[in-house]
Amino acid sequence: MADLYLKQGKQYSGSRPSYPEELFQFIASKTPTHDLAWDVGTGNGQAAKSLARIYKNVIATDTSQKQLEFAAKLPNIHYLCTPPTMSTEELHCDIARQATVDVVTIGQAIHWFDLPTFYHQVKLVLKRPHGVIAAWCYTVPQVNGRVDAVFRQFYFLDSKPYWHQGRNLLYEKYETIDFPFEEVDGVDHTGPFEFKTERVMDFNDYIMYAKSGSAYQTALEKGVELLSSDVIKEFQSAWNEDGNAQKVVKFPVYLRIGRVGN
Repeated sequence: MADLYLKQGKQYSGSRPSYPEELFQFIASKTPTHDLAWDVGTGNGQAAKSLARIYKNVIATDTSQKQLEFAAKLPNIHYLCTPPTMSTEELHCDIARQATVDVVTIGQAIHWFDLPTFYHQVKLVLKRPHGVIAAWCYTVPQVNGRVDAVFRQFYFLDSKPYWHQGRNLLYEKYETIDFPFEEVDGVDHTGPFEFKTERVMDFNDYIMYAKSGSAYQTALEKGVELLSSDVIKEFQSAWNEDGNAQKVVKFPVYLRIGRVGN
């Protein structure tokens, strides 16, 4: 993931939707204490910034230094560029000691991870029995029928040959992802729970969002321009059909949440 976004950290930061505050309030309501959060795959720090308003301290990590350069800087967030794999010693030295973390969060990234290794690390650092892991994703943007139809052609047909192998987990709303954790208090399953986030976009914002995706970047590295002039014209025609230059773009957000237990 880091290599894919190395040349476009600023574009990714500027084009991606923010996450709804209701998501973080729901997560925080499931952790008895609010001392320390670990935001993994933090990217440009979107989630870390919201967590920092609730938790005393936030460790925010990513394998891409370029992404971290565009992250929001707050006094109680500690950003750290980490290698793709860490030893147990590195985990406790650089991230957190055993059983000291209230919540581990992963926004739009867990489908990239080596899950058995990652879950082992999560279980080491989370407080027992009520330490929480929360992983969420958003799926395709929703504008209107015409624009959405063009996007589906672009993404599910044209881009699909360049998807990362974990991408199907995302578009299955994380329903099928391995998630070996117990239900948090007040619910009888680990999700997915649905939230929504919205962003006002003009046409250039929307195209920048399309270009910020990993499949588009992978295709570009292979010499394939998925957003050719013909595709851009098709998008533009659909966008301009209702006469509104700016539109509210909706993103469904799906959360899996569980506690480490005993």
